Amino acid sequence: MAERKALLILHGKQALNEDVRAAVQAKRDEGWDLAVRLTWEAGDAQRLVQEAIGAGYRQLIAGGGDGTLRDIAEAIAHSAEPVSLVLLPLGTANDFARAAGVPLEPLPALDLLDVPAQAIDLGGVGEQVFLNMATGGFGSQVTANTSEDLKKVLGGAAYLFTGLTRFSELHAAHGELHGPDFHWKGDLLALGIGNGRQAGGGQVLCPHALADDGLLDISILPAPQEVVSTLRDLLSGGLGIDNMFVRARLPWVEITVAEGLYINLDGEPLEGDHLRFEARPGALRVHLPADSPVLGASRRG
Repeated sequence: MAERKALLILHGKQALNEDVRAAVQAKRDEGWDLAVRLTWEAGDAQRLVQEAIGAGYRQLIAGGGDGTLRDIAEAIAHSAEPVSLVLLPLGTANDFARAAGVPLEPLPALDLLDVPAQAIDLGGVGEQVFLNMATGGFGSQVTANTSEDLKKVLGGAAYLFTGLTRFSELHAAHGELHGPDFHWKGDLLALGIGNGRQAGGGQVLCPHALADDGLLDISILPAPQEVVSTLRDLLSGGLGIDNMFVRARLPWVEITVAEGLYINLDGEPLEGDHLRFEARPGALRVHLPADSPVLGASRRG
């Protein structure tokens, strides 16, 4: 039997979360040697991953939102040790966890410790990686400018509320993308480069993305005037806009951006006017449900 030893890296804001405390104790009662470390400031997640690996931990748990998950996944990916990751989604959006079918309650999420890890892809741009999605355009501005206080009150609906109140600021940005047998150039309102399927608190930008196919899903929402007039429906959860997207599935894509196109990686701002995104196949081992929707490539094989 594999050693039942794991370390939970928990976002400091969740230190007094009684559901998390109860779930940790329940796993300990089942025989798990489960340690907990807290983040406090930028850089803590990466440092704690390195310390955990040095202490012999080979199963880590990321307890927090999409940003915490990205930081921990990146630190693991840069390690040469065979470390696997469990997701404990505690953020406002939890976009990757929701799309992957990870339970949102702490104890069922921690139960994935007992499920075999599977290799999934990461997205990369330079030295940075992302587990879920790189996004650009108006939706990224909404995500970046949604206040923490509003998220506390409204949860995921905070992104929708912010989007609606900022609708008057809507404008297109110019970009050019090319990859193997693919080229697109023009004005766009939204861009998703996805290893996962959704971003911004539930906006499904890459509905068919798989995390184990060695490819990135590209979704571009062009900006002709008729699309601008219907974006309010998109932010309101309306239907009928999906067929306006330009989509591709590529191992890599390069993007040249003009001023005004805001890009982020799982919520983290990204700077640069010429960027190359690439899929990094099998770069991370994650404990996901056996029927996870984002593991379709292995099931097809």
